Parts: sequence; C-alpha cells; structure tokens
Amino acid sequence: MTPQTNTTTPAGLDRRFSVAPMMAWTTSSQRFFARLLTRRALLYTEMLTSGAVLHGDRARLLDFNAAEHPVALQLGGSVPADMAEAARIGEAHGYDEININIGCPSDRVQNGRFGACLMAEPALVAECVSAMQAAVNIPVTVKTRIGIDHHDDYSALQEFVRIVANGGCRNFIVHARKAWLDGLSPKENREKPPLKYESVYRLKREFPDLEILINGGIEDLHSAHAHLPQVDGVMLGRAAYKNPYLLADVDRLFYADTRPALTRHEVVEALLPYVDERLHAGDALPTITRHILGLFHAQPGGRRWRQILSQRAHKTGAGCEVIRAALAEIPQNIPQSSLTKVA
Repeated sequence: MTPQTNTTTPAGLDRRFSVAPMMAWTTSSQRFFARLLTRRALLYTEMLTSGAVLHGDRARLLDFNAAEHPVALQLGGSVPADMAEAARIGEAHGYDEININIGCPSDRVQNGRFGACLMAEPALVAECVSAMQAAVNIPVTVKTRIGIDHHDDYSALQEFVRIVANGGCRNFIVHARKAWLDGLSPKENREKPPLKYESVYRLKREFPDLEILINGGIEDLHSAHAHLPQVDGVMLGRAAYKNPYLLADVDRLFYADTRPALTRHEVVEALLPYVDERLHAGDALPTITRHILGLFHAQPGGRRWRQILSQRAHKTGAGCEVIRAALAEIPQNIPQSSLTKVA
C-alpha cells in the first residue's frame, strides 16, 4: 500500500457520519485504522495551516493511503489567495473535500488569525470560500462553533451562516458549543459552556437548502443517530477515537450497509501488513500503536492489550511482534458489536 496522490474524487460525499479532525490524533495511520472499521464514514485530517501546505514538506504533510477514501483535508488560514492555493494543492493530492477550520479556540490559532476567531469576520470567511471554490472542483466546507465569547446569540450564528453561504459554502459542520477565546483553555472549552443542540437544529430548519452537520459532546452511536431527524449528519470526535470499535457499527446503523464488519481480531490482522510497510518506510511503531490502544475498550484482556503496546512499542527495533503479543492476551469470543440495541 502506497501513499495516495492524484486520485479521482468520488461523485457525491455522503456525510451522514464523519470522524472529526483532531490535532495530533487524526493522522494518516489513525485514518487507515479507522477505515478498517467503517467503509462509509467520512474521515478528516488534522488541521494544517495554509502556510504549512504552501511552504512545508508536502509529502510528509499531505500524503495518505488510498484506502482512507473518502477523506477531507482541513485547512486553517484567513488569506483568500493562500487558502485557494492550499486547497488546489490538496485537491491535486487526491483529497475529496477541503474544510475550513472556524472552530478551534487556541491562542496559537488566534494569533495566526484563523480558527474560531474568524466567526467575527464572516465576510472574510466568505471571501476565502469563494476563492477556494474557484480554485478546486471538490467541495469546500466550513466547520464552526455556535458563537464566540459574548457574541453567542442565535442571530449572530444565523448571520455568519447566511454570509458564508452567500460566498458559496453549502455545507456547515457546527460544534454546538460556543468558543471562549479568552478565559478558558481549549481543554476546558471542550466541557464548558453548555451544549446547545437546538441552535444547530434551528439552523437546519431556517436554511433547509444547506447541509448542516452537528458535532460536540456526542458519546455513542445511539446518541449520534438520534440527531438525524433534525440535521443532515453527525460528526464524532473523541468518543470515536477512545473507543474506536464503535465505528464498526456505523455502516449498518447510518448507511443500512449489511456487509459484516471485521471483528476486532480481524482488524488487527488486517492492520499488520500496513504496520510492516510503515516501519520499513521509517515510521516508529508508537506512531501507529497509540491509535489502536482503545480497540479492546471495556473488553476482557483490554487492559493487558494496552499495557503491552504501551510498554514494548517504544523499544528499539520493536515491530509487529509486539502487536501480536498483545493480541494473544485477548479471548477470541468477545462481543463484536459496540451497540446493545439498534437506535
């Protein structure tokens, strides 16, 4: 399996379920692993700044495996010309969507004038969208919050969406918690202030021609599926990362795909050739094993699985034998669904 570039974009992305872009988490190795669990979910990269794409090591930053499709590239930036060129480069690398980060509240992001602070500049976001769409033939989407700081009344969100939609954006992923740009850390802002799902539902009612996806605080597939009568799709982040096997039920529950999912043991076996390839390419084993620690979450042998991977993967020369040793601690007859009932 080789890094993917210059592939044909699939016609029409089905965004009923997606896994959120997460810094330091949704790497190419994590996405390859996730794709063994779900054929249909839309996957996202970590956020890359437009400057990194324009001036950095593009192969290291952008190359990915063909198996990851459909996969979207998330960009951060606020200079329309730079964002357009970064989007063009992303399309040339084979990404199926370009997403603009208007949701991250960190100081570093604010200092670079991108992320959630751009909710205060909807005209600039619309200009970026317009420039990017003129440069590519794949969708340009926006991931945003419901508000920032004290600018958190629904009318401000409504106006932001209206202006950005007039710039050409047809798809909005809305994290249903406002961003505090001063006074809360990004970690604290993941829990405070309260979620307001109704604001996202209202957006969909008032902008029926737009595709509206909901994100934030969704812990399991039952809760995710319950949002679908109100919005077009659901995005999960940390829950899908910490308990990745819940993704094995996504295709059946969200896409009525009756093909059987791989068992946890089969996922590990399918991953091993990829691990071997990446090790030969120079990757260190922990850059892959850190993403699979939660595969046996709450299952017999799961603690021992995590211990072996955590303690042995860092050793010099460690390879697939570490993963096989950890797998040997897991019983074969553990439950193979993350669901206890069908939502």
